[in-house]
Amino acid sequence: MNPTHHRTRRRQRRSLTIVATALVVLTATSACGSSSGGAATSKDGLRKLQVVLDWTPNTNHSGMYLARAKGWYRKAGLDVSFVEPGDSSSLQLLAAGKADVAVSVQEEVIPARAQGLPVQSVAAVMPHNTSGLVSLASDGIRRPRDLEGKTYGGYGGQLEKALVDRLVACDGGDPEKVKTVDVGEADYRVGLQRDTYDVVWIFDGWDGIRLNQIDKVKTNELAFIDHTDCIPDWYTPLLATSERMEASRPEDLKAFLAATARGYQTAMADPSAATVALMAAAPDLDRDLVTRSARYLATRYADDPADWGRQRAEVWTSFARFLAKADMVDAKVDVSDAWTNRYLPKGT
Repeated sequence: MNPTHHRTRRRQRRSLTIVATALVVLTATSACGSSSGGAATSKDGLRKLQVVLDWTPNTNHSGMYLARAKGWYRKAGLDVSFVEPGDSSSLQLLAAGKADVAVSVQEEVIPARAQGLPVQSVAAVMPHNTSGLVSLASDGIRRPRDLEGKTYGGYGGQLEKALVDRLVACDGGDPEKVKTVDVGEADYRVGLQRDTYDVVWIFDGWDGIRLNQIDKVKTNELAFIDHTDCIPDWYTPLLATSERMEASRPEDLKAFLAATARGYQTAMADPSAATVALMAAAPDLDRDLVTRSARYLATRYADDPADWGRQRAEVWTSFARFLAKADMVDAKVDVSDAWTNRYLPKGT
């Protein structure tokens, strides 16, 4: 288990109910951020563009690291840098003008936008959810209603409860019979094998590979994408920007996303190149895990490489309805301004 990746998911999910309020305060106190005016330039005349990650570098970011390693950002006149968010969320830093682009998730963008935050998703890193609920095969959890009487290791987020409850109820089970404990900071494998909890939310392209292929743990998974008759598909992760950036540097956004799309398309065609680029930027990562993850995600960054990044209205509206039913946003939330494809190559 990569502990930083584990903490990412904990921080990310627990922040969902408070991120919008925190962003309002931060935006009000930091209105004069780095992207409020013209672009700063590097010594060699390139326009600086800062991307704040959702946490530490991982294969979700491979296309961007590959684009930088290949020099495609520089050819577009951009000096692109990547920073980690620290104790703030990436959207907090974006809304405060401390970054030009942020790696985020749909479940953060919608509440932030509902609170009037000037942020907007401009590309989906992946078009479909690649996460789900994993358990030891020996526990016999093969369908959602099998969660009755079991213990879910969670992070205290409203979204988690809404997803688990909906899955169980949709399969004819009783959500009230599912227990919940805090997952803590332990290795998922250790927590499962010690029966601290029976099931936990993981991301297949990282945690799932670690458990099944590297640690050789026999598991069952309730993949969210297999249950879209009950719960919506959604974008996690995505790339967001601010309205200030859109107003002041639209051509730079287009150039950044064109190079980024090329990076992800190349990662799909040549996952080994994505591995090399990411390992060069983050040499402390587990090379075996990165290699396997790059291969896994190569078939999932886009349904069609030519359409990398493209978002669909129905994904935004269906997920907003789900969040509204979970009382995470107002039922009248309008997501039409929460996303756009217009900065993508051939964007509309």
